[in-house]
Amino acid sequence: MAVVTILGAGAMGAALTTPALAAGNEVRLWGTWLDDDILAALRAGRPHPRIDVPIDQAAVLFDSGDLAAALDGAELVILAISSDGVVDVLRRAAPHLRPGLPLLVTTKGFGYDPDGKVGLLPPLLRAVMPGELADGCPIVAIGGPCKANEVAVGRPTAAVFGCADVGVAERAAALLGTEVYRLATTDDVDGIEASAAMKNVYAIALGIADGLAETGGEPWHNLKAATFAQAATEMQRLATALGGRAETAVGLAGVGDLEVTGLSGRNKVYGARIGRGEPATAALDEMVAAGQTVEGVAAARFAAELAEQRALDGLPLLGAITEVLAGAEEPAARITAAVLPAGR
Repeated sequence: MAVVTILGAGAMGAALTTPALAAGNEVRLWGTWLDDDILAALRAGRPHPRIDVPIDQAAVLFDSGDLAAALDGAELVILAISSDGVVDVLRRAAPHLRPGLPLLVTTKGFGYDPDGKVGLLPPLLRAVMPGELADGCPIVAIGGPCKANEVAVGRPTAAVFGCADVGVAERAAALLGTEVYRLATTDDVDGIEASAAMKNVYAIALGIADGLAETGGEPWHNLKAATFAQAATEMQRLATALGGRAETAVGLAGVGDLEVTGLSGRNKVYGARIGRGEPATAALDEMVAAGQTVEGVAAARFAAELAEQRALDGLPLLGAITEVLAGAEEPAARITAAVLPAGR
């Protein structure tokens, strides 16, 4: 048993209280300044507003102003914050952390390093912590096909924990794993991070195929399957370019997560809207106005810049998605050209 503090009361943060409690831990759920409505609903015994699932009342809830109390005595900390807010939250949390405290991170995406180069999140997170924490708090990347609502109700789920010191990942897995929340471990942090960020990008393209089907009333399964295959190929190329291993991109953190994200979720929904004929910018604006973050949009832009900085080729699907997000016409034709073999 351990004291587990989850930072972020959004969908995944709240969902992880279920396995953490089932594994016998003391669980604290801290909400950011944007989570007040969520905490109010949970305190009133209502389902979580974003996943429509009740959260076990054994989880102790903390408001944004109670960060120090939420972290006091924590033995494991989970950062479940969106990519645009995770650095700020960690900066605020840093004074209340101590060397040796593992930081598990569900956040996926890219950012800029001090030299203006696009990079993965773990080095950017270390950069905002004092030296003794940057060197002493091991980061454990969490990847895999985990829909928050299913994790929250305890349906069978496979995830992968990755840390440069695989022993830390194994200890974290031992504390959080249950009969239905099963955890693999690896030392390939870069592979997990690259794959998990890019699956959001490629899920947009899978959603476009679904939107085409919804509009025409006929399936576009062949195009969707070809898109999935090309996405898997490009995820391997990007993972290896960033220091990861190709097999990670075709495991739980890569194609596993791409499969479930392409079935549902905000990135898929956004792609479906484009496939139905909505302008990419207008569709995104409406989703943002409704409080729905589409993380694949920012990730696509970062990934395109990364590919340019590193002179990476062989990424036609990424190129097509980037063009579509910028407002290019005929998205179906662009995706088709990117994923089908060259014609005669």
